[in-house]
Amino acid sequence: MVREIMRDEAFLSQKAEPATLEDLPVAQDLLDTLAAHNGCVGMAANMIGVYKRIIVFDNEGKYTVMFNPEIIRKSGPYEAKEGCLSLTGTRKAKRWQSIKVQYQNEQFQTRFKTFTGWTAQIIQHEIDHCEGILI
Repeated sequence: MVREIMRDEAFLSQKAEPATLEDLPVAQDLLDTLAAHNGCVGMAANMIGVYKRIIVFDNEGKYTVMFNPEIIRKSGPYEAKEGCLSLTGTRKAKRWQSIKVQYQNEQFQTRFKTFTGWTAQIIQHEIDHCEGILI
């Protein structure tokens, strides 16, 4: 189901709780909402009003879901300028060229994957949302 985008900065500034199997429908709502916002490349659950560590993002043309993502390694710092559906305008953010992420897939199996470039930047933005960090 396509959900309304949360714009309340006080809400968005709160840290998300760990996701569980019961949160699978939230992931589907995130995917539906992302698909409905042409040009948007990623979303976190708090952007649709749910305090859970779930992100979805465009992974080189294919939508990917991560439950409970954590960056466990990073390298190559740089400054980016980003926009967000939940916020107006663009803002500066410190990002990393390469990140290794530990997360759970839709079966809640733990996975590890390294991402670089644009995809890494998207994931970092969405994980910031899970941490209550606004760009």
